[in-house]
Amino acid sequence: MDEQLAPKRSYFAFIGLFIVIFGFTAYFLWQKESESSGGNRDEPKVTAPSIQSDFKQHKRYDVIVAGTDPEGVAAAISAARNGLKVLLIDGKDRDRLGGLITLGWLNSLDLNYSPKRSSIPGEHTFLNKGIFQEWYSQLEGTSIDVTTAANVFQKMVQAESNIDVLIKTQSIKPLMNGAAVNGLIIVDEAGQEQRIHSKAVIDATQDGDIAALAGASYTVGREDLGNPEARMAVTLVFKMSGVTDEIWRSFGKREDTGIDKMSAWGFLDAKNYKSTNPERVGLRGLNIGRQNDDTILINAMHIFGIDPLTPASIEEGFAIGRKEAPRIIAFLKDNFKELQQLDYAGTAPELYVRESRHINGEYRLKMTDVMENRNFWDAITYGSYDVDIQRLSNEDTGAIMMSPLQYGVPFRSLVPLKIDKLLVVGRAASFDTLPHGSARVIPLGMATGEAAGAAVKLAIEEGISLRQLSKSKEHIAELQTRLVKQGMDLTMHSFELPKYAQHKDYKGLLAAVSMNMTIGGYDNMRWKLDGAVSAEQYHHMMLRLSLMHPSYFKGNRETAWPVAIEDKGTITLKQAAYAICEMAGVKVTPTSAVDELVNRGWLKKETLLGITNQRAITNGNSFMLVRDVVELYAGAKYE
Repeated sequence: MDEQLAPKRSYFAFIGLFIVIFGFTAYFLWQKESESSGGNRDEPKVTAPSIQSDFKQHKRYDVIVAGTDPEGVAAAISAARNGLKVLLIDGKDRDRLGGLITLGWLNSLDLNYSPKRSSIPGEHTFLNKGIFQEWYSQLEGTSIDVTTAANVFQKMVQAESNIDVLIKTQSIKPLMNGAAVNGLIIVDEAGQEQRIHSKAVIDATQDGDIAALAGASYTVGREDLGNPEARMAVTLVFKMSGVTDEIWRSFGKREDTGIDKMSAWGFLDAKNYKSTNPERVGLRGLNIGRQNDDTILINAMHIFGIDPLTPASIEEGFAIGRKEAPRIIAFLKDNFKELQQLDYAGTAPELYVRESRHINGEYRLKMTDVMENRNFWDAITYGSYDVDIQRLSNEDTGAIMMSPLQYGVPFRSLVPLKIDKLLVVGRAASFDTLPHGSARVIPLGMATGEAAGAAVKLAIEEGISLRQLSKSKEHIAELQTRLVKQGMDLTMHSFELPKYAQHKDYKGLLAAVSMNMTIGGYDNMRWKLDGAVSAEQYHHMMLRLSLMHPSYFKGNRETAWPVAIEDKGTITLKQAAYAICEMAGVKVTPTSAVDELVNRGWLKKETLLGITNQRAITNGNSFMLVRDVVELYAGAKYE
């Protein structure tokens, strides 16, 4: 009987083995598909953390870090690991660490990729690494679950016995001794005022609040571009629920949308949304980050005309955003079949503010630094993210100024002018408005925080001020060595000179980009240096000239405008020179304008020699003309 059953056993064994192999193969293929399209949702669910003040009533610390955004967390951890006694303090009504990420819901990170690509296909190598990499490696991917992010921040801070945490203070202001910040004066949650002394303070607030209260000089918004009232739109991130693996994968089947495991970007027709108040709120294409439950966070709403430094204006921004969010959801559900089954699930507890103060430091990062991919002797971090300028108003489209390969950020950019014992990290550090479009991103900001924490330790050891440290090549070299030892990568990679930097009109391009006269786009090609400059573009350049250097170019661009236009829309050399003379208040005829610029010493002969077609000058020619006049007449060099 057993022998008669043997063939059947073999048959069933074969069938069983086939089922196992088939099942394993199917699972493997499903898993691979899930990882590539965001479908694997087996991550453990975590509850929202709630960090409590752990403040032992010390009256003196080595360093106080003001601000619990990612930059502040990195600064506190770095300082503690360097053996300093640290107070991490926050003046907002927060119950968790991570600020912009965990409460502003900015869960899709703008990452600083290294120009040296990973040897593993599809993987990228990050610049800087360090504490950012340590934190990021514990998260989900290009977009992150904000609860996971908060838990990891909390775990990393609580692992450092040298860090005390104090949150929900009613007010924070610097404790001054002349021009030195000797600590902070706080009013705690119970309403009690305390004076807490420290050897240094690191300002990691989003807006550089401590530096401003201490008397540090700064510009606001686009003040350094001649538009003091203009600044990038703020965003109120909103949430939708009901996302399944099938729905997530459907996003990637759209022609205008891409996805990975955690992020989706596209739905470009969202920009057609008609808001209740177009002058104050609008919608762009969607940036979507998936969470570890059935929800997604959407970064797409632009709210205009908000002053981040005025509480009443911030509240107005919330009111506008909260009113508009349900209407936006209804629009998305009506217009995108992929979103029809999803539900509105609320808005973020904090606004995403992109731009406010820009502190004036010992060095202010310039647009030419980013364009030239410059290294610095005192570089303590590196950037590579696109120079991303979001919309300023409903009439603006925003711009990608250009895409750098790798540029350094000097330690001097963290040291405010004239105010001692203070470092400023994050987006409020000493960056001009345009490079701030790249340098404002969180990975770079966390690296500045890490560098600041180590710098305070070195300054204390050496018995020198932070300003003295910023001017000492010997001490900066030691700081860089320490940062590398604690996990940062401060390698400046080698790469080919970008094509735009090889052009004969490159010096003019540097000036034009610095004055916000032209943009390069993601591929650094939209400058069209060899293309004929249009009348419209030249008109814009004359406006920028008057805004950037109003003391020198007081003329009416509308007066110069009709003379500077040909019917076919191109510009001759004579017309371009005449327009510049008009803007500078020099009365000439179109025929004599070029000679007038040469005779005044405002126009270099080599620039003239570089113009091969005077009847239709190129964009590059026009940039060189403007560059010469601004340098030789107004005395401003962009290099």
